[in-house]
Amino acid sequence: MLVPCFLYSLQNRKPSLYGSLTCQGIGLDGIPEVTASEGFTVNEINKKSIHISCPKENASSKFLAPYTTFSRIHTKSITCLDISSRGGLGVSSSTDGTMKIWQASNGELRRVLEGHVFDVNCCRFFPSGLVVLSGGMDAQLKIWSAEDASCVVTFKGHKGGILDTAIVDRGRNVVSASRDGTARLWDCGRSACLGVLADCGSSINGVAVGAADNSINLGSPEQMPSEREVGTEAKMLLLAREDKKLQ
Repeated sequence: MLVPCFLYSLQNRKPSLYGSLTCQGIGLDGIPEVTASEGFTVNEINKKSIHISCPKENASSKFLAPYTTFSRIHTKSITCLDISSRGGLGVSSSTDGTMKIWQASNGELRRVLEGHVFDVNCCRFFPSGLVVLSGGMDAQLKIWSAEDASCVVTFKGHKGGILDTAIVDRGRNVVSASRDGTARLWDCGRSACLGVLADCGSSINGVAVGAADNSINLGSPEQMPSEREVGTEAKMLLLAREDKKLQ
């Protein structure tokens, strides 16, 4: 068996180095016997990992085998996934139009969340681990109960598919990013849009919310924030745009 490998040095900004690994067979101890092409060295190998180095460039990488693989949860491409705060449950969304909640330890299916039309692009657990937020190509943002698979809230307002979401603080507010070029802030308690945070004119592929340090001047609000905004003060919003810009 021949497997390609490469190492890249970020410090020196040098181009990638390509080589190959060849498996000569399996030893009596069950560990593969692997040799590397010229310029590469197999430093250590066991059933779970292999450590490869390039002595000439003083670079190395360790490759880990997956703990396990679940191949029967979805029937089409998986678009997004998340793990609950306690690590017991996983949620994944798919182009098959569904989201599924499964046991992280063994892949046992726990819930099927159905209600989006077409692809479900993104999903994430709220901090409680009992509620799931999702966005789909149907331009809808939905909140689900992880306990009984019911859809408790549906937000409508975007004019294009929702590509990513972020949860603010403990989850009374959430942010969505869409193909329509807008990012919106939502009030979960009243199922309402509190405002359009950005209107880029370009699809927003990713969104993140985090605390800003003292080096970033966020300015002052042009008007008093709604009393329904919770946990947004001193927070920074980062957008990843289709037109190659970070905003």
